[in-house]
Amino acid sequence: MRILPRAQREAMFEIYSFCRAVDDIADDPGPRDVRRQQLTRWRSDVDAVYAGTPPPALGGLTQAVRGFDLQREDFIAIIDGMEMDVVADIRAPDRATLDLYCDRVACAVGRLSVRVFAMEHEAGLALAHHLGRALQLTNILRDLDEDASLGRLYLPREALRGAGIISTDPATVLANPMLEEACAVIVELARSEFEAASAIMAQSPRRVVRAPRIMGEAYRAILDALIARGFAPPRAPVRLPRAKLLFIVLRNLV
Repeated sequence: MRILPRAQREAMFEIYSFCRAVDDIADDPGPRDVRRQQLTRWRSDVDAVYAGTPPPALGGLTQAVRGFDLQREDFIAIIDGMEMDVVADIRAPDRATLDLYCDRVACAVGRLSVRVFAMEHEAGLALAHHLGRALQLTNILRDLDEDASLGRLYLPREALRGAGIISTDPATVLANPMLEEACAVIVELARSEFEAASAIMAQSPRRVVRAPRIMGEAYRAILDALIARGFAPPRAPVRLPRAKLLFIVLRNLV
């Protein structure tokens, strides 16, 4: 985000801060009813921003909303996505539920972002959909063990059943020798989303899609590293080296 012009950069930081705040609520180990109340307060705060009476702490977000015509429904969708993790631990959702989750927690962020990037409307919506899904599916593959420690498993039920895995218990699934086959389904889905996103960005002015292009290339490098590592235990954490990220940034700036 730091490569963006100041107004866009500050707006993206405000969006990120919002996402970070509600995501922290979703991942908090505290009582579920308390966390749902906290998310309800965030909905009220978002409504207040759009009613012209924002809380003092959301002055920066209000400026971003007005400056880039950010849509209320996208902020609410993000909160709704976080609430899916609060109501109950997601474990082997069906594809329809996973698609809804990805749209709320990732594509909605993309829809806010492409307005800040000043993309053409239809191309922006398409990029938000495909790149958002690509990034979220990569996150799911990268964070298998971290999510399992929270009692969560985002691999879809259909992929598990196709690999002969019946259990939905995270620890049991991650120890199953057929896990690699189940993950391969998500790998291919993520690859197709990256390709669709790349095709959209190739048709857009380069200066407009510089930031999402960097994000896409960085996450595609993470996906490639996950594929090279494999998904059988023990799974060493995969992180993008700073030198690799710097190379991606510089290549897109030149």
